[in-house]
Amino acid sequence: MEKKVFRYQKLMRPSSEHCRVPSCVVSARYNSTVSFHSFPVEEDLRKKWIVKIRRDDFQVNKNTKVCSVHFKPDDFMKGTRLRRLKKGAFPTLFEWNRYQVQPPRSSVWERRERPLPPDPDSDVEQDMDFDVERTGHDYCSVPEAAAVDMVLHKNEELTREIEDLRKELDQTKITLRFGLQRFAGSDEDIRFYTRFATYNHLMAFWELIEPTTHRMIRVTNSKVTKEAGNTRALPAIDEFFLFMMHLALGLKQKDLGHRFNVHQATVSRIITTWANFLYFVLGSVCIWMPKERVRAHLPEEFHLFRDTQVILDCTEIRCQTPSSLLLQSEVFSNYKSHCTFKALIGMAPHGAITFVSGLYAGSISDRELFKQSGIINLITPDMAIMVDKGFLIDNLVPCKIHRPVFLTKGKQMLPHEVTHTQSVARLRVHIERLIRRVKEHKLFDTVIPLSISGSINQLFTVACLLVNYQCGPLVKAWSH
Repeated sequence: MEKKVFRYQKLMRPSSEHCRVPSCVVSARYNSTVSFHSFPVEEDLRKKWIVKIRRDDFQVNKNTKVCSVHFKPDDFMKGTRLRRLKKGAFPTLFEWNRYQVQPPRSSVWERRERPLPPDPDSDVEQDMDFDVERTGHDYCSVPEAAAVDMVLHKNEELTREIEDLRKELDQTKITLRFGLQRFAGSDEDIRFYTRFATYNHLMAFWELIEPTTHRMIRVTNSKVTKEAGNTRALPAIDEFFLFMMHLALGLKQKDLGHRFNVHQATVSRIITTWANFLYFVLGSVCIWMPKERVRAHLPEEFHLFRDTQVILDCTEIRCQTPSSLLLQSEVFSNYKSHCTFKALIGMAPHGAITFVSGLYAGSISDRELFKQSGIINLITPDMAIMVDKGFLIDNLVPCKIHRPVFLTKGKQMLPHEVTHTQSVARLRVHIERLIRRVKEHKLFDTVIPLSISGSINQLFTVACLLVNYQCGPLVKAWSH
């Protein structure tokens, strides 16, 4: 007995085909009377099919098909065993048009009501007069000159008002947005936020580094990438201003994020990026001066020590106490009674920084820091260095050392030793004043968290090198 198969009975097939028209649930698994047709190969006709079935950004492949329910009967070829579509056929019957082909809509010209043709016996001039009265427009009329002038005058006034409002809006945006341009008119604010003496002073420094900012290597949350396109959250000069505020005022990253309306993580990446950038840009400039230039700019106060090449001293900045006892013993300073980082700074007699070492653990001695800093390779026998009493480096350098005299136990200083010590101390005070300028960057007033220990060396070095650009001479008389 032949098995009867119903129209919507589930069929046991290894694979089934589905219609890809929205709202159509026809499937070959449940329907054996419907055929399925692949999308045409021709690009234009394929796009027409996609538009007709209302599928935007639709990817078509060999398994994407439309069922025969959506085609008109005359879209199929006759006399073939398999149901095939005619060339150029496309789906037209859908649920949204109730599976009916809508008649073409007549044009606007066809839908418009037009008057009957005039009677040949009527008067043509009378009809023309009627049309003019009905429309109410006389297109041949010319407006009065006074009316035109008034309109032009009003237009000019509105144009000027728009320009004034646009300028006020731009000024308001500058005032509300926290950036360098907001403080361009106040040298006092520039000095407070950046430690540069004036706005012009700051812009002169910006002109020196701005040509190299397009080669900046930016730090992202996942990797370090070279500057490509417009990937900045802030303009470059405002990023520099943010970095200088962090260095000069020691503001927290969250505070800077609120001020500049950026995320705290963005502030962190900006600070790290600019610390590395300025570290390499300023570090590429040789600050060690030949002895001829040092002698040419030697102040009169050094007439007793004319061979002095550099004045050296160490400085320390406090850091967070590590949890590891081993690290605590490494960075603990007996002099500061705190965990610190230590660096060696050298100053030319006329007040310019000519040497900056890297940061070392606070437990290192002055002698060992002098030995590891690399300054020994820069000193020649015809030079002299001026140091404090703690620098026991006589057997490390080939040159003369100007140093205060040690007071031996139970003996007083000789008169010439007192004079020498006073003369050296009077000149060494300038290196202390220079170090104070470095530490006027308030970032180093606080305890440095270990979270920025990876970039603190760059931050400290940049702060030292910026002193040569930010401030005037230590002594006004030395500016001549």
